Amino acid sequence: MANQALAELSGEFQAMYSREGRPSIPPEKLLRALLLQILYTIRSERLLMEQLDYNLLFRWFVGLSMDDKVWDHSVFSKNQERFLDSDLAAAFFGRILKQAASAGLLSDEHFTVDGTLIEAWASLKSFHPKDAPPLEGGGGRNPEVDFHGEKRLNQTHASTTDPEARLFKKGKGKEAKLCFMGHVLMENRHGLVVSPRLTAATGTAERETAVGLVEAVPGRHRITVGGDKAYDTQEFVQSLRALKAMPHLAQNCNGRKSAIDGRTTCHPGYAVSQRLRKRVEEIFGWLKTVGNLRKTRHRGEDRVGWVFTLTAAAYNLVRMRNLTAAVSP
Repeated sequence: MANQALAELSGEFQAMYSREGRPSIPPEKLLRALLLQILYTIRSERLLMEQLDYNLLFRWFVGLSMDDKVWDHSVFSKNQERFLDSDLAAAFFGRILKQAASAGLLSDEHFTVDGTLIEAWASLKSFHPKDAPPLEGGGGRNPEVDFHGEKRLNQTHASTTDPEARLFKKGKGKEAKLCFMGHVLMENRHGLVVSPRLTAATGTAERETAVGLVEAVPGRHRITVGGDKAYDTQEFVQSLRALKAMPHLAQNCNGRKSAIDGRTTCHPGYAVSQRLRKRVEEIFGWLKTVGNLRKTRHRGEDRVGWVFTLTAAAYNLVRMRNLTAAVSP
């Protein structure tokens, strides 16, 4: 599956080759190595290069012969930085999704939306007032900073390490972290990711992004969209219905009236959507544990989004392999 998708991207790979300077790592080999890093939960480029040095299976997949010299980890990282500025992650994800559709593994009627926090590669100590002068007194890379009694808001503060990261907490009683927010649209038949997206972490990002993900579903036929209680608002429900999407959302009756009434909850499909929507937690669990996305190792919304998309493609690869293996004689 991965080999076919990579072969279809040969034109994009060819356009990325530089005509000047020293030869760089071929883009298709770089993408294959990044896929291995995700699929086998390899924490760093240094460890990845060590694996490539002695693992013959890794060498075969990347396209290195037994006597080819493995790249230096710093060279690999430098080439990866340029790679992150391309749109190849989205292109690769699209090829994988096309294969899933050809195999009849996608539903075009029943979906689920959800979001999760991706911790940024930045410390809370880097979250300073936007108009404040640089810290004085030394302290190296980890200076002593006393934040007690200081009110810190995204409107007045920003991280000096990753200015695009936002201070956010998932709920009451949770600690605030510098993070981004990852979103997925999942089809309910087999739990595959149909559309991944990464945004800034805000209180309305989940619902705003979900509307865009549903709007991008091809066709104008009626669909169902499942979701948790965070999506149960009048504005979001009206937006879904305007897109011909039936909101199969969990009712939030905590001190207010739910936007989902009995006309929806009495439908047999509502109970099915509520049962299947929990599969999305398997996606987030895989992305954060196997895919190493509990805390990103990149900075900036675009680059973190690139890695988020590639990791979602890797998840679909694993899921499709398991599904096809289950039906094989």
